[in-house]
Amino acid sequence: MDQSHRYANLNLNEAELIRAGGHVLCAYIMKPKAGHGYLATAAHFAAESSTGTNVEVSTTDDFTRSVDALVYEIDEARELMKIAYPIDLFDRNIIDGRAMLASFLTLTIGNNQGMGDVEYAKMHDFYVPPKLLQLFDGPASGIADLWRVLGRPVVDGGLIVGTIIKPKLGLQPEPFASAAYDFWLGGDFIKNDEPQGNQVFAPLRRTMTLVADSMRRAQDATGAAKLFSANITADDPFEMIARGEYILETFAENASHVAFLVDGYVAGPTAVTLARRYFPQQFLHYHRAGHGAVTSAQSKRGYSAFVHCKMARLSGASGIHTGTMGYGKMEGAKDDRSIAYMIERDSADGPYYHQDWLGIKSTTPIISGGMNALRIPGFFHNLGHGNVILTAGGGAYGHLDGAAAGAKSLRQAYECWRSGADPIDYAQSHHEFARAFESFPQDADQLFPNWRTRLNLR
Repeated sequence: MDQSHRYANLNLNEAELIRAGGHVLCAYIMKPKAGHGYLATAAHFAAESSTGTNVEVSTTDDFTRSVDALVYEIDEARELMKIAYPIDLFDRNIIDGRAMLASFLTLTIGNNQGMGDVEYAKMHDFYVPPKLLQLFDGPASGIADLWRVLGRPVVDGGLIVGTIIKPKLGLQPEPFASAAYDFWLGGDFIKNDEPQGNQVFAPLRRTMTLVADSMRRAQDATGAAKLFSANITADDPFEMIARGEYILETFAENASHVAFLVDGYVAGPTAVTLARRYFPQQFLHYHRAGHGAVTSAQSKRGYSAFVHCKMARLSGASGIHTGTMGYGKMEGAKDDRSIAYMIERDSADGPYYHQDWLGIKSTTPIISGGMNALRIPGFFHNLGHGNVILTAGGGAYGHLDGAAAGAKSLRQAYECWRSGADPIDYAQSHHEFARAFESFPQDADQLFPNWRTRLNLR
């Protein structure tokens, strides 16, 4: 059934929709299945996303029609479809009237993904008007809170050098805590990898007790504060609370040095909001493991990595993994820096919409996935600033001189970029950075072909 007479209005003006502030706007790349018209399929998509179905129903009244989602722009050659969703469509909490990400996803990425006339459809950008934006939680804490713990300026405090305990699974509590101590002798921040929790060979209570002790000893040894991001993800909200409370009790006087990691994609918005609201003083570390199932460029359905990260800021993530923008092992490209700009700035351009955040706290880019000291200068040259958290696992523990030296090499690479120095020249007076060339020779050969000669190595 062609519903374009009701669920499409191509005379609507996008600028006017934004000025009026009554709609969430979404841009999709959509292709109908063979034999289906573009506008008719787009209208069916909008109907299924809001007030309609595939037949006329007798219960529809004039008010129902006033909250229809409307297709307001199509470009079949570019496979572009834009839909305006009235903000009244979105669910609100009964306890406080706040907006929820679950409702946003249910409408904009819901049954429409499985309709028989749609070959594929993927959201690439969205715009939230001020009236609805103010109803989302947004982050409670941010990187400034971590800089404060580290004793740095709370504006432009710079790179937080971090790692991921490797191997990601298989370590018992004692070697896990020992690996943490070794890195902290040179670095700032350690995160649980996303599968690490309460395995039978590494009970959480035992592991956290030893890690908290390692933090105290590393702080005593270095005279510098250290940070730990502990995974509290679970199916059961009460389990998440129990884990969080135990960890804070265990770290005690260092509780402010602890972030809580939540696997936001696999555990969903409920887990993120629980952590954001129950533990508002802790940095909420949004891990996005599994997101590639829908956000990958290979996937034609769901939503993009840009959309995913933008949603994370709405829901309250203090930081989220944003990939390596083509400089590490993860899928991505240099222009993915637009993701970082959208989540960290108060006003930023997306692929299709400009978003003003109106003072909502920023979400920190967390850079992870195959990074080492040799890749860092190019990465920061592309991004343009260093106010991020780096979590380099192999880049630290793969250093020939150990994790502490690996951490120091990462910091030296950042300082090399900040100074504008040539990396090989800089390495000649910075031992740990120089040893990174020998630690990662394949990268060195690719990025700095004459490194052996210039560093007097054969």
